[in-house]
Amino acid sequence: MPRTALRICPLCEATCGLTLTIEGTTVTGARGDREDVFSRGFICPKGAAFGALDADPDRLRTPLVRRNGRLQEATWEEAYEAVAAAVPALVREYGAQSVGVVLGNPNVHTMAGALYPPLLLKALGTRNLFTASTLDQMPKHVSSGLLFGDPFAIAVPDLDRTDFLLLVGANPVESNGSLCTAPDFPGRLKALRARGGTLVVVDPRRTRTARLADRHLAPRPGSDALLLAALAHTLLAEKLAAPGVLEERSEGLGELAAALGSFTPEAVAPACDLPADEIRSLARELAAAPTAAVYGRIGSCTVEFGTIASWLVDVLNVLTGNLDRPGGALFPLSATGSRPRPAGPGKGFALGRWHSRVSGHPEVKSELPTAALAEEIETPGEGRIRAVIAIAANPVLSAPDGRRLDAALAGLDFMVSVDPYLNETSRHAHVVLPPPPPSRSAHFDFAFNAFAVRDQVRYTRPAVPPEAGLPDECEIHARLVLAVSGMHGSAGPEAVDELAVKAALARETADPDSPLHGRDPAQLAALLTGENGPERRLDLMLRLGPYGDRFGLAEAGTPARPEARTPARPEAGTEPEAEPGLSLERLLAHPHGIDLGPLRPRLPGVLRTRSGRIELLPDPIAAELPRLRAALTDRPAALVLVGRRHLRSNNSWLHNVPALVGGSNRCTLQVHPEDARRLGLADGGRARVTADGGSLDVPVEVTDAVRAGVVSLPHGWGHDRAGSRLSVASAEPGVNVNQLLDGTRLDPLSGTAVLNGFPVDLTPLP
Repeated sequence: MPRTALRICPLCEATCGLTLTIEGTTVTGARGDREDVFSRGFICPKGAAFGALDADPDRLRTPLVRRNGRLQEATWEEAYEAVAAAVPALVREYGAQSVGVVLGNPNVHTMAGALYPPLLLKALGTRNLFTASTLDQMPKHVSSGLLFGDPFAIAVPDLDRTDFLLLVGANPVESNGSLCTAPDFPGRLKALRARGGTLVVVDPRRTRTARLADRHLAPRPGSDALLLAALAHTLLAEKLAAPGVLEERSEGLGELAAALGSFTPEAVAPACDLPADEIRSLARELAAAPTAAVYGRIGSCTVEFGTIASWLVDVLNVLTGNLDRPGGALFPLSATGSRPRPAGPGKGFALGRWHSRVSGHPEVKSELPTAALAEEIETPGEGRIRAVIAIAANPVLSAPDGRRLDAALAGLDFMVSVDPYLNETSRHAHVVLPPPPPSRSAHFDFAFNAFAVRDQVRYTRPAVPPEAGLPDECEIHARLVLAVSGMHGSAGPEAVDELAVKAALARETADPDSPLHGRDPAQLAALLTGENGPERRLDLMLRLGPYGDRFGLAEAGTPARPEARTPARPEAGTEPEAEPGLSLERLLAHPHGIDLGPLRPRLPGVLRTRSGRIELLPDPIAAELPRLRAALTDRPAALVLVGRRHLRSNNSWLHNVPALVGGSNRCTLQVHPEDARRLGLADGGRARVTADGGSLDVPVEVTDAVRAGVVSLPHGWGHDRAGSRLSVASAEPGVNVNQLLDGTRLDPLSGTAVLNGFPVDLTPLP
């Protein structure tokens, strides 16, 4: 008999609740969970295809170990023995920096990806960490770190209450949102307009989001920072700025006018290719709106001035008084986030605490640019990366110059890949550890709850029991930590979780500001519930979080009951107190989640800057502004390329599901009709596109959805390398747009690869 089970969707940042139909151990259907406290039944094509992804016949079921140059099936014990024999020996001989760790985008969609990589890095002792952040969102982390002292203090638009929403380089109708977790983003945008609000979209393409907008501005790609600077200049020059209470919580406000003095609408108009009057009008409307929010995403991040653009997004929210204000941009409060602390000066945020070995790229948030990975492997000398541990990562497709990285990975002494597929990157591994299908894994959104447009907490246990004799994803990661630590065979995976619990409780009970100060860590650990180590760790994080029961201290020394009330929200303008009640036990009693209420103001408690205030003009930003001024007189390229997102795709890892490829999800080069006529290109024909890193031959799609002077090629394709096992993806491989880049174009402050707005040449092919 078919049964149903709940599962939070792990396929994009919307984190929608699903109701799965299961026959035996097979997921035969997926629909939206109408009782989910956050998504309320919304589902997109990716979630609807959950069963097809779960049962993909190309998914690896057993580990692979390289023997005599070939990957062959092996037992789990053989796989971990191979890791334990190789990695510790390399570290002993060449040092900790001989190992690099690469974390891909899917890590943040799993519990294991949140809980274990920090332990892996600590065990290895390496600083060579490369993640998808420097191919996507790092500029926002850097700007938030400089402004607020915390790179994870990211304000999200209050979509359900705002009167005016300005989207810059964002296409949430197709991406479902990014650094802004919002199920049914399209419905929320339509609701904004239905209640009389205004939606303005800035994008060189007429995306599905732009089609919903009251106004669509299509500037020249890469000019977002100039446009935003002109908006800020206009607010200051016309005395439209009204920061309100933010003025007393900020420093550097008086210096902003001089710093942005060059960026008048008239000065930036030629570079943006927008009329100065239109820029000025937008600034005035933004200032006049009862509430407003500015939100920038990947199109404004993965460009030459990505960090400056991300900084200016929040500067505009401050100048209009809309930061930390209902209807504006607010800081979410995750249930597993840090316990609220008193407002005041913090440690601040520093860039460049160390640098990469070869090119001297500065560290950012303990990461190095993924674009630098190949040179760190290729270049001889002390500290050369000789081994790579890649977790849910496919940088051969996602990073610039995949051919160079492809060759570099082939030359490693050892490589481990935690991946369900033999893809363009994992095919180089000496050991492949495949996690089980998502239906057999528990799910909690540690990362995305911190960016959610409404505070809530949800957890789902595995919808299908783990297969007998096969480890779940958390156990795979825990055993990997043991193997690289030299502890393989001397401890079980549960020891990794218990050490993590012990360390967390030791810190908490030693903290004089903690309500648990002085308590016995062992006694507290004995109170944790859960069926396994990961659940015990989740229980600990929930109890210590801002809504947690604090092991009963929150309610006169008695443990919170599952039926305890939902924690009350704080008064506006105050840092929330940790209300009693939340624990794993209580969360399990609410299978559709617990609604913690709309976002509320959190300043000044969220600030961790050295001044204890919003630092509006931090030194690294001020030092970059002359370079932005120079861009005012740069001669623009005749033709530049931007990426695009498909609703049924998420980078490279969903191209092997038949239901999610085809239709509009195609790897074509979109070209404006004027450019097509000028260059002799025909719809359905082919063209050669050439840039810094080489050339690609691509099918042409002539459309006025892109503005003149711009072409668009989607990200994540190029499934044509021998040795991978992706039967659906390889049948329609497409081309890898990042192969057009050589990795030298980076946003200097964040180390993020410039994947949008770079110059290209087009040549028609017969």
